[in-house]
Amino acid sequence: MNKSSIRNVDVANKTVLVRVDFNVPTRDGVISDDSRIRAALPTINLLRGGGAKVVVASHFGRPKGQVVEDMRLTVVRDRLAELLGTDVINAGGPNGSEPSQAVSSLEAGGVALLENLRFEPGEEANDEEFSKHLASLADIYVNDAFGAAHRAHASTAGVASHLPAYAGLLMERELEMLGNSLEGSTGATVAIVGGAKVADKIQVLLHLASKVDTILVGGGMVAAFYAAHGKSGGAAKVTDEDANAAKSLLNSGGANVVLPADVVTAPEFDEKSPATVCDDSNVPADGLILDIGPRTAKEYSRIIGLVDTVIWNGPMGVFEWSEFAKGSKAVANAVAANKKATSVIGGGSTAEVVGSLGLVDQITHVSTGGGASLEFLEGKILPGVAALDDEI
Repeated sequence: MNKSSIRNVDVANKTVLVRVDFNVPTRDGVISDDSRIRAALPTINLLRGGGAKVVVASHFGRPKGQVVEDMRLTVVRDRLAELLGTDVINAGGPNGSEPSQAVSSLEAGGVALLENLRFEPGEEANDEEFSKHLASLADIYVNDAFGAAHRAHASTAGVASHLPAYAGLLMERELEMLGNSLEGSTGATVAIVGGAKVADKIQVLLHLASKVDTILVGGGMVAAFYAAHGKSGGAAKVTDEDANAAKSLLNSGGANVVLPADVVTAPEFDEKSPATVCDDSNVPADGLILDIGPRTAKEYSRIIGLVDTVIWNGPMGVFEWSEFAKGSKAVANAVAANKKATSVIGGGSTAEVVGSLGLVDQITHVSTGGGASLEFLEGKILPGVAALDDEI
């Protein structure tokens, strides 16, 4: 999508409202992963360097339109201030008169952070009055929250109709990398898709099948594909919807769909449940498929090593449990090892896999948006992107 970027806009003495995704994970009130905050720093620093007053806005958790003390952005504001090396004003709100008073006290290069947007019920309802309120705080709007771009909320869609609206540097890179992975490849392209249910990802799979050369299948959805071939899917309950979805992909006439030649099963969905490697034709009726097998991991790694573009969304198994994480680890290492390839990793749990292995720096692009990247790969238009001004 050719959307206008904030990159070349004169922001001197302008107040800029920046929608970011600071919905970071916390444990006992401490941020356990600040990568989403770090991802927004280039845009914030660009604006500060250009002489703008920067008003940052984000959601955090699911307070459902009510003030929840544990979901205040205090720890986020403290971490942002630490990373920027400057004070970040508490702008309060997000509704009412407090934000405008706080913003009026900002100097050029100053930064303020609104309170959790989802404390206001008008946020998720994309309420027109709340959209106007947000717009009243600034001269320019920037969306750098790709992770929330698939939501038509007041801060991602509504506000953009009241201000000049631009893509931030992170948003710009997300759209460029995800878009080019589907449209810009000049060589062989492989999509690696995992997850529990085929029906949940069938639109992604069908869209990818028309864009890539090969699809490598992993995760719990393997059971449905086995069932579609008349094989045992083990103990998993394969619904007609999942089986039909698998058949529709296999009959789509698009990409070559590669299924695991072996899988790792367990009698129970439990971390300590004994793991057994089974060939694709010998999955026991009482076995749950929890990972791809060693032969498949080796074959998938071989295929990944040959291509020029890799798109990966969804782990190969229950990667949180070491006994069922081997397939995901093998795939992650293979993607990182292919230095000639452009590699794009969907957000969410797939990003967690490469992050846990310390491979992020060896991947071309790790998306900050799980649901957003998934919908983008489906070919959907994201409301938060559609709302931005088109490039002239």
